[in-house]
Amino acid sequence: MNTEKQTIESLRKGFLVREFSSVELTQEYLKTIDAKEPKLNVFVSQTREQAIEAAAVVDRKIVEGQGTSLIAGIPSVVKDNFNWKGTRTTASSKILTDYVSPYNATVIQHLLDNDAVILGKSNMDAFAHGSSTETSDFGVTRNPYDLARVSGGSSGGSAVAVAANMAVYGIGSETAGSVRGPAAWCGIYGFVPTYGRNSRYGVVAMGSSLDRPGVLANSVMDCAIVNDAISGQDSYDATTIQEPHAEYAKNLSAEHTNLTIGIPRQFLDDRIDKEVAETVITAVKEYERLGIKVVEIDLLDPKYSIAVYTIVMRSEVSSNLGRIDGIRYGHVSDKKAESVLDQIAYNRGEGFGNEAKQRSMTGAYTLSAGYYDAYYKKAQRVRTLIIQDFANAFKKVDLILGPTMPTVAPKIGVTENNPLFGELTDMLTEPSALAGLPCISIPVGIDSSGMPIGMQIIGPQFKEQAVLNLAYLYEQRVTK
Repeated sequence: MNTEKQTIESLRKGFLVREFSSVELTQEYLKTIDAKEPKLNVFVSQTREQAIEAAAVVDRKIVEGQGTSLIAGIPSVVKDNFNWKGTRTTASSKILTDYVSPYNATVIQHLLDNDAVILGKSNMDAFAHGSSTETSDFGVTRNPYDLARVSGGSSGGSAVAVAANMAVYGIGSETAGSVRGPAAWCGIYGFVPTYGRNSRYGVVAMGSSLDRPGVLANSVMDCAIVNDAISGQDSYDATTIQEPHAEYAKNLSAEHTNLTIGIPRQFLDDRIDKEVAETVITAVKEYERLGIKVVEIDLLDPKYSIAVYTIVMRSEVSSNLGRIDGIRYGHVSDKKAESVLDQIAYNRGEGFGNEAKQRSMTGAYTLSAGYYDAYYKKAQRVRTLIIQDFANAFKKVDLILGPTMPTVAPKIGVTENNPLFGELTDMLTEPSALAGLPCISIPVGIDSSGMPIGMQIIGPQFKEQAVLNLAYLYEQRVTK
């Protein structure tokens, strides 16, 4: 059975005509995992028994003629910062090595309600602090196009699982570019909706005003199908949008009517690798060939988003990591301390990696008395200006296009002695993340070293359908 670059649509057809069963399909993906995992290091933990059991349930429903969801029986992976009852949820940090979740994240519950087959929990930058998966306490996840290069992060494990045919789709989370970035560097699709469209409940928090679950997949349709399944208002998350599940897949279309797309000058200047810029420009010309109007626009320089994101994210990291003390959520060592406070201090010192410590300390500083107004409050004001800048741009254009990442995936070791690697690498995704806008990264080419290049499409808030449709147009009319 061929598992290479399979989509939900094609596999579902195989189920319905009894060409193969979900159990057989799941076993094939597990074989691929066995063959590739030693080199790629995708999984923090595998859930093979649960996967086979879930697949068997789907097979029984199909035999009995019961209706099944579009994702039922399809092998998937989930980033290891999503709580799943009865499984380890480590966020790739050793301080949570022994933490077994007592409840389900809302996204996980939606997947289970739709009879998802989850093969395991995927590797990530520890606590999502990074853009390379190098900060994981369980080792770096390697890029399947070149094992000497990073996969991107922080959802690197989910991206590689899809790119290496170890799963059909993956669930990730994005704070700045943690879905779009690894999607671009691994040559797949990565979609994140408007902030609040998908619930954050049960996701190990990084930056609460920024975090949003997303999808990594082999097609635009698959991104739409999976996001439809996991979206919707959640009473456990007050930031969710007061709307029911989305229906993007049903309304996906490769047609367009009088569209105008904008290309920010600031996204194609000399900070962007020449081959990346040229490849994206070529992709944009394909849209022009299809009759879409393309215009240059100006946005605030990404340097402002880098500064704002660094302050806001690190401040929220400092607050969120305050609950991780090594007493309630994990145990690092058997050292006996004189007091609970001493034990907490020891566990944090031993359990947190350097990245978590740096971000927590910086965040505590920006939130401290005497500095709050100078840093955090000012950053939030500039964040409002960034939101207004996008709003003004969308008065002139329908959607915005540009490179997803400024370069292709760099060599492993790139983050060493580079404490701002993540913030600088995500310079093109941070503006839209700060504004909470729906975005997708689509593969548009390969550079001279054989590495994938991604292009991102950004839309106004709540215009996910337009974003997905423009991506679908490229996929159907240019890629195929």
